[in-house]
Parts: sequence; C-alpha cells; structure tokens
Amino acid sequence: MNYLLALDAGTTSNRAIIFSQDGELIAQHQILLTQHYPNDGWVEHAGEEILAGLIDSAHQAMAQANLKADQIAAVGLTNQRETTLVWDRATGQPIYPAIVWQDRRTARWCEQARAQGHEAQVQAKTGLLLDPYFSATKVAWILDHVPGARARAEAGELAFGTVDSFVVWHLTQGRRHIIEATNAARTLLFNLDEQSWDPELLSLFNVPAAVLPQVVDSAGDLAEIDASIWGAALPLTGIAGDQHAALIGQAGIQPGMLKSTYGTGCFMIANTGEQRCHSNQRLLSTLAYRIGGQPTYALEGAIFNVGTAIQWLRDNLKLFSDAAETQAMAEAAKTDDSVYLVPAFTGLGAPWWDAHARGLLCGVTRDTGPNEMVRAALEAAAFQTADLTQAMAADGQRVQRIRVDGGMVVNDWFCQALADITGAEIDRPRVTETTALGAALLAGLGAGLFDSLPHACESWSLERRFTRAMDPDVCQKKQQGWLTAVGRARSD
Repeated sequence: MNYLLALDAGTTSNRAIIFSQDGELIAQHQILLTQHYPNDGWVEHAGEEILAGLIDSAHQAMAQANLKADQIAAVGLTNQRETTLVWDRATGQPIYPAIVWQDRRTARWCEQARAQGHEAQVQAKTGLLLDPYFSATKVAWILDHVPGARARAEAGELAFGTVDSFVVWHLTQGRRHIIEATNAARTLLFNLDEQSWDPELLSLFNVPAAVLPQVVDSAGDLAEIDASIWGAALPLTGIAGDQHAALIGQAGIQPGMLKSTYGTGCFMIANTGEQRCHSNQRLLSTLAYRIGGQPTYALEGAIFNVGTAIQWLRDNLKLFSDAAETQAMAEAAKTDDSVYLVPAFTGLGAPWWDAHARGLLCGVTRDTGPNEMVRAALEAAAFQTADLTQAMAADGQRVQRIRVDGGMVVNDWFCQALADITGAEIDRPRVTETTALGAALLAGLGAGLFDSLPHACESWSLERRFTRAMDPDVCQKKQQGWLTAVGRARSD
C-alpha cells in the first residue's frame, strides 16, 4: 500500500496524519502550539516549536501505524498562511519570532499607504487588500525592528518565508529555499498575472529581493527531506496553504465549487477556474492552486476569529471544559434571546476589513447564561459566513452549496445554524480532516500516484447534508440584529 504523510502546520497545533492512497486516515498525532501575545493585537509563534511539533508528530503517527519512514511514498505539507519568519541563512535560526497572520501591529502603516492611494495598485497586482493580515508589512517590520537586520537582509545573509518555506528549509538541511505558489500569493509581493515577485511591490513595502524564496508549484518534485529527520530520505511532492489544501481535500476542483473551513478563523474559497475574479466587495482574488505551471484562481473571504471565540469562552471565561460540550449547550439555550457576540478580538476581516474593531457582547440580560453565550458564539460564525456568501453573490459567485470542514463542523447544531442563516445547503464530508487530506492528495499527485487532480479527488464522499429549517422572516430579523452589533463593534 502507498502511504502518504501529511504535515499540517496550523495556527494552534502541529499535526501529522498518515493516509492511504485512497484517502483513508490511518494514524495521526497532534501537538499544541503555544500562542504568544506580547502586545495588544500582536500574535507570535516560536519557529523552532513549529518545526519540532511537526517532526515529533510524524514520529508518533508512524509509530501508531507501525510504519517506518521508507514505507511512506510521499510527503505533503500544508500550513497557516501569511505567518512570516526571517532567519539566518548560516544557522537557520529565526532572528525574531514568527509574526502570525492574525497580528495587527502594522495596521497604521497599511492605513497610511491606503491614504496615499496605493491600494488600487496592490489589489490589481495581487488580488489582495492593504491589510496587516498579509506578509509584506510583517517582513518589513522585522527588518526595521531587529538591530542590523535590514543591512544583513540586503547583503543576502537573511532569508524570508512563510511557514512552508521555513519548514522546508529545515527538512532539507538548508538545501531548498522555496515558497509554494498559494503561499506566495498571500504575501502582497506576488503578481498574480505574471506569477512572479513584483519589483514595484518590493519597493513599496521595502522588502529586499535578496531575502525572497523561489516560487514553486503546489505539486511535483519539490524537495527531498533529509534522511536524518525520520530515518529515510523522503520526497516532498505536495505543498499548499491550509485553505487551498482544504479546497483540494473537498474536491473543489471545478469552477463554482466552494468550501468553508471553520478552525481558528473561517475561510471560504470559491474556485473560479483559469480566470481571476476581480472583487468589488472587498473579497480576495487569489490562487486556488498551481499545477504544472498553470494557475487556477479563487475568490476568498477571510474571517479572523471563529474557533477563537469558542476557545475564549472555554479558557478565559471557563464556561465549559471541552468544545464538544457546546452542541448540548446551544441546544439548551433560550431561542428567543437577542444575545450577539462579535468576536473581533484581532479586528474584522472580510467584508469589513477593520483592523481596529474589537470584540463585543451585546443584548445581555439578567437571565443570560453560559448556554446563551455559547449559542451566540456559534451563531457568530454562521452570521459571518452569511456576510461572505452575500458578498460573493454580489461578485457574481452565487452560493447554493457549501462544503464545510474544520474542527467546528462536528457540531450538528452549528452545521444546522449555517444552513438556516445562509440559506445554502451545507455538505459535511465523511473525512473532515480535509486540510491534511488535500496536502496528502497533492503529494500523491506530485509523486505520480494519481494521473490527474480529478483522479486524486475521487475519494471524496458526503457524510451529511443540512438544509434550511428556520423561518426566513426569523432569519432576516436575526441577521439585522447581527449587523447592528457589528456596527457597534467597528472602529469607524
């Protein structure tokens, strides 16, 4: 049997999952990743902890499956996007902690650049908006705040990369400095039409070309993992940013197909085929994947805080001890309450793009309890999803069916709330670990185990479909209450 190892470098954990060639999950291991919040709106990770978590997780997964490294046919890697590292080329050591995609420290710079009229050029070239979410301002911040870093970068002594770049550098013992195309497309430095780094953008963001990695496809002969890591030299043949890997794992390979992932944040991606869709609704035009040098494009809406709302209720407010309890709590909540939670802990993403918005809990009365707050947190994810589906429809991408994945979708109440509030059919797959599965399928494609992407995606199957059961008038009233709450949370 051909086994595929998927390495999943997530925002809150690092995991390794072993799949069979036909998509069956064989073994997995997960190690939590420490979150660091040194200032308001700042989020950091330790690059060394990311790497160690992936390596150790793979060791544990192989032990569970009673497999040795030489029984692994290929390795796929998927990662939290936009998170930025700069490291010493000689030692491989980061010169500063990884600045996470959620981090908002460069919000003022983005506002100034927008006021100077740069956003139209940036959006035309990259499909993205001027926001601290993306990598470019994070790179510049590191180079400007670590003593001597900018001079060292210009001299070629430092390397920049997203998490995939950093991991591949270390798995190959520094032999490969690459970035996969979907990750490159999230940096604000990559020209989507030209499929290359853009000199004008490098100048705008003051990022030296000397630090940049080579851009590679999502599947192919990408790198060879050093035998010292797991005991055998392994081919790394698939890489994609986590949301793009999930699109593959959901078999979203035809134009118009759409998936939405519910983890730390929520990310909805619609496949738009070989043509870029230029958004008028402040959504993101981006890459879905790039195979054989051929880009496939996507339209994306990004929500920064979804699962973090559940974590906040669990860890900060101590309302429950396990996220699995939230379904029963939501079911027990009063149905006529008007409690809304706007989880803008690190600002609001699409379609609002308000870096200075902050979280808001409103509509609370004396009889509001833990159940109502949990229900509000789950409904917040559904309301934000509806915001995205409406924006996509205005951009010409009508949403009638959503394939969902991520940790939150094991909750039946939440999936039903998604169907009720969005009005779309909600399809939950049999295998919900679609991010890791997508990385594994890309690895299998890159290693020649599949002869095409449709062949790789044949294993997708439906577990359950949810359809609207809520009265449309009730839904409209609830959505109006949500929009009022968002208006109160925004900074303007």
